[in-house]
Amino acid sequence: MLDMSWGEVMLIGGVALIVIGPKDLPKALRTVGQITGKLRRMAGEFQMQFNEAIREAELDEVRREVDGIKRSVSSGAPSFNPVQTIRDELKGAVEAQEAQKPSPQTLADATAQLRAETAGSYDVPRPAAAPSAALPSAADPLASPATAPAQPAPNP
Repeated sequence: MLDMSWGEVMLIGGVALIVIGPKDLPKALRTVGQITGKLRRMAGEFQMQFNEAIREAELDEVRREVDGIKRSVSSGAPSFNPVQTIRDELKGAVEAQEAQKPSPQTLADATAQLRAETAGSYDVPRPAAAPSAALPSAADPLASPATAPAQPAPNP
């Protein structure tokens, strides 16, 4: 507080006793106590008002930030709809695939188109493949022509 030791307080009390006198000393100490209490209350009120002003300034700043966020969210709310965005993307993808699909044909139309496309490629007869060039038998798929025995071994 005022950084006074007990010795200093005793010295001030002795001087006050001599100057004021023993008869008026209790009244003077009561008055000093009341003034000290008033000063403490005033200092406390000032500090409380100062702290409240600081809190209000901080709250006003926070309120401004929150209001700004609210405005940005409310202005962007119609454009921000994730469900509608996904729905539109899926609809666009489905429509693009449907546009790429060929028109449905009947079996007869498809056969006629295939014959027309391949009609020119089978006009020239081709020689048949030689039997020696045939692939190894399906019974022994791992055997190759170089490793397969030409004749079976005689049984003893």
